[in-house]
Amino acid sequence: MAQKPSLPQGTRDFGPLVVQRRKYILQMIENVFKKYGFMPIETPAMEQLSTLSGKYGDEGDQLLYKILNSGDYFKKLTEYQSRAMGHEELDKTFLPSFDNTIENLDAKRSLSFIAEKGLRYDLTVPFARYVTMNRNTITLPFKRYQMQPVWRADKPQKGRYREFWQCDADVIGSNSLINEAELLKMYDEVFSLLNLPVIIKINNRKLLSALATKINAENLFIPITVAIDKLDKIGLNGVSDILVQTGLNLEQVDAILHFLSLGKSENPLQEMTQFLGDGDEGKLGIQELTQLHTYLSLMNPLNIIQFDFTLARGLSYYTGAIVEVQSNIGNFKSSIGGGGRYDNLTGIFGMPGISGVGISFGLDRIYDVMEEQNLFPENLKTTQTQILFCYFNEATQLKALSLCSELRKCGISAEIYPDITKKIGKQLEYANKLQIKYACIIGEDELNSDQLQVKNLINGEQHPTHLTSLINLLQA
Repeated sequence: MAQKPSLPQGTRDFGPLVVQRRKYILQMIENVFKKYGFMPIETPAMEQLSTLSGKYGDEGDQLLYKILNSGDYFKKLTEYQSRAMGHEELDKTFLPSFDNTIENLDAKRSLSFIAEKGLRYDLTVPFARYVTMNRNTITLPFKRYQMQPVWRADKPQKGRYREFWQCDADVIGSNSLINEAELLKMYDEVFSLLNLPVIIKINNRKLLSALATKINAENLFIPITVAIDKLDKIGLNGVSDILVQTGLNLEQVDAILHFLSLGKSENPLQEMTQFLGDGDEGKLGIQELTQLHTYLSLMNPLNIIQFDFTLARGLSYYTGAIVEVQSNIGNFKSSIGGGGRYDNLTGIFGMPGISGVGISFGLDRIYDVMEEQNLFPENLKTTQTQILFCYFNEATQLKALSLCSELRKCGISAEIYPDITKKIGKQLEYANKLQIKYACIIGEDELNSDQLQVKNLINGEQHPTHLTSLINLLQA
């Protein structure tokens, strides 16, 4: 019995129309990237686990896809390791979450023998690794864009996939807030071109750090930001419960909830200044947000840009401005873009003191919103073929093939129906199903003259023409 084919959960096939639409989004994003001076790079689908681990926080590390080493990796385990962790137990327990479940040091050392590579979780950490390895060949500040798939072992649901595309733009080697302003304006331009209204939300991780200092919980900064980052999914009560579980008292939790409410005031930066007091980090965060607002006001954004102190960005490498983009129409409320400033990500790879900032477009979520709202242009079809050549017999088939070749030389997308056994009706049916606009039917009259019969399959009109006129029609 034949095996029924299936896909891994969280992955999808894309048919011709979906691919055309995805390419439409990618082209819009890439055009804006280029306009602002960003240059393309690509990195491998897999990275060393040592490159990926520890860059995304504990929860992020749990979502990394690990790749088993090829060959019989058990042969490389020591006798002690084999006794301490049997093969069956190793396969079922050790591999899925080996970073946190195995306490025996010798067993942990065996990890490199079992899995030393993983699929990339995002494009930012591979970019930091790329910059470090190519420091002598790039010019700082280095402006790069990258449009590739990433993988996360997340629970699949609407808008959340295990394989999805990110489109990133980053500037590394510059501390200027002009970079943040231009990246946000790029968001504004892309979504305006896509006719997709959005809300661009801004915060600064320095304010969150100042908050942790204010409530004497500096050691819990990361758990606090991770909890706040879940606000849109679990609500204030859920966040409060998590904060209590991390060890905070009710007074500290109340202070955090008050902090989160300040973005709704008429003068959010003034209210935040009063709340945080005289701490240097809080002052610097507010100063950066104020300066960023000044720059953006000179760029005349078309979409809503607002301060949102509930924005946390759970990834642990962010240190300054953070941003998130949400659709302002329809029922899709998840983030469709995000990013921020990271001051020392390259330092992990031995290149300290290099600051960077970047944004990311979530291609798959943008697609979902645009499909829901019917925002794709009508001229995006399953095929780009402009004309199909049809014929009756072997002689007219050869004539059609010659004419089809002439059109292609002129850069025109043209097809010839391949099967000589099919009648004209079947050939035209093929064209109609693929929404090909024109059909050129080659019969005995066309075989012996320069005149061609061209039919518009949209309105049904048919008229004689010549090759030159047909070329001009299709190139118009």
